[in-house]
Amino acid sequence: MSCDFIALAQPGVQKLSPYVPGKPVDELARELNMDPASIVKLASNENPLGPSPKALAAIRAELDELTRYPDGNGFALKTLLAERCGVTTTQVTLGNGSNDILELVARAYLAPGLNAVFSAHAFAVYPIATQAVGAQAKVVPAVNFGHDLPAMLAAIDANTRVVFIANPNNPTGTWFGKQALGDFLAAVPENVLVVLDEAYIEYADGDELPDGLDYLADHPNLLVSRTFSKAYGLASLRVGYGLSRPDVADVLNRVRQPFNVNSFALAAACAAFDDTEYLARSREINTAGMLQLQEGCRELGLSWIPSKANFLAIDFGRDTAAINQGLLREGVIVRPVAGYGMPNHLRVSIGLPAENARFLEALRKVLNA
Repeated sequence: MSCDFIALAQPGVQKLSPYVPGKPVDELARELNMDPASIVKLASNENPLGPSPKALAAIRAELDELTRYPDGNGFALKTLLAERCGVTTTQVTLGNGSNDILELVARAYLAPGLNAVFSAHAFAVYPIATQAVGAQAKVVPAVNFGHDLPAMLAAIDANTRVVFIANPNNPTGTWFGKQALGDFLAAVPENVLVVLDEAYIEYADGDELPDGLDYLADHPNLLVSRTFSKAYGLASLRVGYGLSRPDVADVLNRVRQPFNVNSFALAAACAAFDDTEYLARSREINTAGMLQLQEGCRELGLSWIPSKANFLAIDFGRDTAAINQGLLREGVIVRPVAGYGMPNHLRVSIGLPAENARFLEALRKVLNA
C-alpha cells in the first residue's frame, strides 16, 4: 500500500492550493491550434514595452560569466538601491522577485500558534506564505474591494507577528492615501512587522500615493517590498527587494537562499533602475492604456474598480467563466480572479494601444454572441 504523502505534509500546506499563474501564450496556442503571434496576453501585469534596451545590453555583457556563481551579496544592486532610496546597504534584502521577500518574512517571523493579518482580495502569496509555515491567516473583509485599515488594525492580537498591506493592491488596483497609512503605522504594535507591498508603486503619478520609504525612519517595524518585474519590465528574471531596519534585514538574510538572485537579474536591474526614460515611457503607456480600457468599458456598459496599478479589474455583474473562455477562443488571455473571491470580475493588464483595442474588440464580440 502506498504512503499518503499529502497527509504527511504540514497541516497548513495540506490546505493550500498551488498558485495559478496567468495562462502562457504557448499553452493557449497548443490547446486551440493557434499561431502564438496572433495571441494577445493581458493576464500577468507585465510591461508591454518589453525590457529596457539598457537592461538587455547588461544581460549580454554577463554572458561570458555564465559559469560563475552570482554575487551572493548583490553588492552593486544593493549599493544602487541604498543610494537611490536613502538607506544603507545593511537595510536592503534582495529577493527572487518581491514574493521571495514575502516568503522570507513568513519563514523568519511566523510559525504555528502565530498569525498574519491581511485583507480579502489581496495578493495570493500572503495566505500561501502564511499557511505554508503553519501560521494562521486572519483575512479581514475589504471595503469596496480595498483594504479596511482600521479593521485590519482591530484584527491584530497578541499572536500577530506580521501584517501584509499592498498599495496599490493586486488584483483590485485599490489604494490608500498618506493619512490612512500614517495613522495605521502609528497604531500598529511595535512587535508586529508591517510589510508594505509596493510592487506597483512606480505607476503612481506625483504624490497620489504615499511613498513607503518616507515612513521607514520613523517606524522600525516597517518593511517596504518592491520589484523590478512590473514597471521595470524584468518579470522573467525575478528580482525584487525589501527595505527595512538593519536587524530585520539581518534576520531575513539568515533564511535567504544563497545566490537567490542570478547574475543576469542583478545586472539588468542595475541598468533598468538607471533608465529613467524607459520608466517614464512605461508610465505614459500605462496612463494612456488605462484611459483606453476605461472608455471601452464605458461604451460596453461595464463598470470597473478604480485602479492605480497597471491593470483594471472589470465588473461584469455575473460569473465570468464563460466570458473568459470566449476571450481565449478569440486569442486574448486575461486573468480570472474567482480565486480571489471576485467571480464577477476579470483582471485585464494594460497593453500597447493595439493590444488594448484587440481585447475590447474580442470582448464586444463575446458579449454580443
